[in-house]
Amino acid sequence: MSEQIQISDRGDGVAVLTLDRPERKNALSIALRDEISDALAELASQDGVKVVILTGAGSVFCAGFDLGEFGRIGEREFADRIWASSDRFHRALIEFPLPTIAAVNGPAMGGGCDLALMCDLRIASEAASFSHPEAAFGTVAYGLLHDLIGGSLARELTLTGRAVDAKEAETRGLAVRVVTADALQDEALDLARSIAKRPRDVLLSDKQKIIRRSRHLIRGTLDL
Repeated sequence: MSEQIQISDRGDGVAVLTLDRPERKNALSIALRDEISDALAELASQDGVKVVILTGAGSVFCAGFDLGEFGRIGEREFADRIWASSDRFHRALIEFPLPTIAAVNGPAMGGGCDLALMCDLRIASEAASFSHPEAAFGTVAYGLLHDLIGGSLARELTLTGRAVDAKEAETRGLAVRVVTADALQDEALDLARSIAKRPRDVLLSDKQKIIRRSRHLIRGTLDL
């Protein structure tokens, strides 16, 4: 049984995957990344699923990779586990064969920002923000960001680490809409159900076009 995610079937072809590690701000540990990768593989195999919403428990969408684990990056075997888990996680998201929506309930930081970017659409709470505060040592999913908001702003955000609040995210096209915290889940479900009205085979075909474009933008899943 999963310990760090929750999955719910909301009917009409919509599944919700919730990162459930609020005490750690849903930080992406090896275990959490692997659970997400496993869950996405299972959801992709279910004929009744058409759209998946990803969100976070608590007040933070995702604080990025677990920095406690990065303290062991000098250990060769542990470092290999981190990078293998990361590679699989990124591939599971980018190559997921059906539409994904990030319901960004709060700050999306570092790898959490990349998680939101790797989803097809983003709907944001007024409390949401997008940032890479670890710019001093981390990297940004530049190709995906550039494709979403254009080169000028993508370069600024990549080079400065500046946070984008929900209002600016909507204005710049990073979020399709911004809603109150109380309305986020209902609005995300409405958006998902509007997509799920289409035939699954058509969604699969359209998503393949999106995947091909994403692959063109990156050289590898660790070089987004």
